[in-house]
Amino acid sequence: MGFLGFIKGFSSVYRAKPRIRAYPSFCQHGHCYIQCRTFSHFKDHDDSVLPVLIVGAGPVGLVLSILLTKLGIKCSVLEKGKSFSHHPQAHFINNRSMEVFHKLDGLAEEIQRSQPPVDLWRKFVYCTSLTGPVLGSVDHMQPQDFEKVVSPVCVAHFSQYKLIRLLLKKLEDLNFLICKPEGLNDEPFRGGELLMGHECVKINATGQSVNVTASHLKEGKYTERNISCNILVGTDGAASTIRKLAGIELRGEKDLQKLVSVHFLSRDLGQYLLNERPGMLFFIFNTEAIGVLVAHDLKQGEFVLQMPFYPPQQSLDDFSPETCKQLILKLVGQELSDIDVIDIKPWVMHAEVAEKFVSCDNRIILAGDAAHRFPPAGGFGMNTGIQDAHNLAWKIAAFVKGIAPSSILHTYETERRPIAIFNTALSVQNFRAAMAVPATLGLDPTIANSVHQTITDGIGSILPSGLQRAVLDGIFTIGRAQLSEFLLNEKNLLGSSRLAKLRRLFEEGKSLQLQFPAEDLGFRYLEGALIPDSDSVRAQVPPTGRRRDYIPSSDPGSRLPHMNVRMLSNSFSEACISTLDLLPGDKVEFLLFIAPLEKVLPSCRCCPEGG
Repeated sequence: MGFLGFIKGFSSVYRAKPRIRAYPSFCQHGHCYIQCRTFSHFKDHDDSVLPVLIVGAGPVGLVLSILLTKLGIKCSVLEKGKSFSHHPQAHFINNRSMEVFHKLDGLAEEIQRSQPPVDLWRKFVYCTSLTGPVLGSVDHMQPQDFEKVVSPVCVAHFSQYKLIRLLLKKLEDLNFLICKPEGLNDEPFRGGELLMGHECVKINATGQSVNVTASHLKEGKYTERNISCNILVGTDGAASTIRKLAGIELRGEKDLQKLVSVHFLSRDLGQYLLNERPGMLFFIFNTEAIGVLVAHDLKQGEFVLQMPFYPPQQSLDDFSPETCKQLILKLVGQELSDIDVIDIKPWVMHAEVAEKFVSCDNRIILAGDAAHRFPPAGGFGMNTGIQDAHNLAWKIAAFVKGIAPSSILHTYETERRPIAIFNTALSVQNFRAAMAVPATLGLDPTIANSVHQTITDGIGSILPSGLQRAVLDGIFTIGRAQLSEFLLNEKNLLGSSRLAKLRRLFEEGKSLQLQFPAEDLGFRYLEGALIPDSDSVRAQVPPTGRRRDYIPSSDPGSRLPHMNVRMLSNSFSEACISTLDLLPGDKVEFLLFIAPLEKVLPSCRCCPEGG
């Protein structure tokens, strides 16, 4: 189908008349003008004031700095850590984030070349041990996921620390300097610096700027330096200092689950799984231990084991490297001689969204985990943050360049906060779906949490701490006994019934899901930097927790649908590009699609974000 047919198809189905504007505008004498405002310090009057300061050099902060730099906006980045973590952390990159990376000089294609082959991570495996019986498996990739019909790129499985390496290389290609504290002088920032080992300790927003005080260790002493910026963006993670200093509260569910994360290497285990049962996630349930193993790279033998954690009866000291090795062996089901425990970290799962993303007269902005904290189920955390940065970058550029007033920045919150709330609900639903598997096997996590709460805060709280620990361990041991081979088999009436229910759970798509195309690509901004059409406003379908297909839409506020097109030129090249490639990444520019129809001339104006 040609490009005109592509437009006609969408127009005939939706009859949308999208209009997007630089926000706001005014009209005089029948002509429309974009209202332009700028500040003298954006020009040559005060080079000591940085246009944009980003705090936090995770994926979100780095993506935002790349996008702003490509748009010609000077920015610098502060990172509290003296070096970047090698903990794998997030690892699933969804379609929309890969589309953002596709526009960053081929970053998406570089990720796809570097990631493990898809067949090594497309499945979730449920088993009694990694070498024992398989209870079931779910393949999360469908044929259409590889056909590139709805997107020019595919999803990816690529550890966060590897992604950060690639993003840093992109920044260096843009002449960004990666600086350690000892290599700095006291000259004002001019943009294009990433400062390691700098912690933001104080912020003060004035009418025209934000004054930031950063602390860093230099020559054995903590030294403070002051930085003035027009816009401060907090991308400093779930425990965001910027969010706290700005006095912004989180709303939602706290403490959904406490876990311990064990990062370890084992090439022997990786080789075994690669040959026998490749997968991304392994949910392991047996009488001695329970855990979820994330296979970040089977070829390299890199894994993260997630295990439930119940303080104060349990402490981090209970998870020494040697203890973790023994737990790993219990979950594997056979001896391994090359287990190397790299790191052990406790963490708490939350489902919260900041009460606001923009504050202090549009000068302090939150993005990524600083603005929302999700359960990891579905991989929405990093992906939502990357898309926050994509939405925010062009709006900052429009403001700094004088194309739009500062009110354009508030549309970032208007558009992205509802998406964060929606994705929070979807993540919680997906987490509940993950818990349905152990519940079907007779290990309901809600009962385990209730028992723990009773021991900690209820009648069990009068017991000595050692006795509380013994009671908790005893109850959990009794619970895990339901996973014994004697009970959990087809010949046992109860076991057979539970296994049958488990199979239905997998077949009906009611277990943990990996891909959500309808939400990933089909999200829509109902208000913000756009003019909605009254005849195209439809109620948003609530999340179901199950995979749904993406339906392309040209409604205002929707992502520009992908379609391969061939440019009209004098060349004889048959090369095609995506409609998404028509949107520039280095300037704030609007794109107009027009296709003649029968007595109708529909149009589709797309903002720089491609929505």
